[in-house]
Amino acid sequence: MDLSRRNFLKASTVGGLSISLLGFDLRPAQAAVRQLKIRNAREYRTVCPYCAVGCGTIAYVHGSGGLNTTPTLIHVEGDPDNPINGGTLCPKGASQMQLAISPRLRKAPMMRDARSSEWREISWDEALDWFARRFKDSRDASFVERDTTGRTVNRCEGIAWVGSATVANEDAYLITKTMRSMGLVYIDHQARI
Repeated sequence: MDLSRRNFLKASTVGGLSISLLGFDLRPAQAAVRQLKIRNAREYRTVCPYCAVGCGTIAYVHGSGGLNTTPTLIHVEGDPDNPINGGTLCPKGASQMQLAISPRLRKAPMMRDARSSEWREISWDEALDWFARRFKDSRDASFVERDTTGRTVNRCEGIAWVGSATVANEDAYLITKTMRSMGLVYIDHQARI
């Protein structure tokens, strides 16, 4: 084939056709593209953890869950069926996979004792016990059984609860009911889903 400069430029503007005009066979490359890295992965629909917009994402996890396998997050993308973001993600949301697989990610709670400058790792049981004890102590110290006119109000004025941007309406409902049952009156929630 006689390939002049003019013919080369014409062929290169056509894109993939230019490679086939130069004698390359594209069929093996096109066949390889069809096999995506997520083809055997399980899909989990979730919510982006960063802001209160509540963009929907799809997380792909590879690993069968068998004895010798470890489920591993391999890809995160926007959920095209989500009415909030329609499959798009902002730069922060697009990088959320790095949040999940970062080697700096802590796997256990950390605690810093009073007047200490060092953090130490504690167990989940210890962390939940610590939180429950502080919650109960604060509730007991700030619980108001009757208002100034003598009416029964049973409210806790010393604790406020702010919900998360990553929980759905059903979760927010249960959280609100739980906090109200504890007597909390200062409750807010920032999710938009």
